[in-house]
Amino acid sequence: MTDNCVFCEIVAGNIPSAIVAQNDEILAFRDIEPAAPIHILLIPKRHIADSAAGLTREQGALLGKLFELAARIANEFNLNTGWRIVSNVGQGAGQTVFHLHFHLLGGWNENNTGARIDKGTGS
Repeated sequence: MTDNCVFCEIVAGNIPSAIVAQNDEILAFRDIEPAAPIHILLIPKRHIADSAAGLTREQGALLGKLFELAARIANEFNLNTGWRIVSNVGQGAGQTVFHLHFHLLGGWNENNTGARIDKGTGS
């Protein structure tokens, strides 16, 4: 656990969250400021990097598990019209929590323009 990391505190159970799924290495929970009808954050339980910029090939298996879990969640939420995954890297991209994480966004209907990339996904 890294000091002053809100996501590390969520993993430790010190801050409540609306958990939707988890496995031995990854936690998925609802974003408290959703930018889409369905907005789930997927994080490694261990603080391995502040952002995607800090990843190395050693985390390849972990990323595979994360994307596999994301696909399972999308299926469970019936995101049949589409979904996306976003990872902000750095403050200039809107990152506000410096613990590697990915936003799973979806739930728009076919005619909803909410799926445009410029809607924002801060954190």
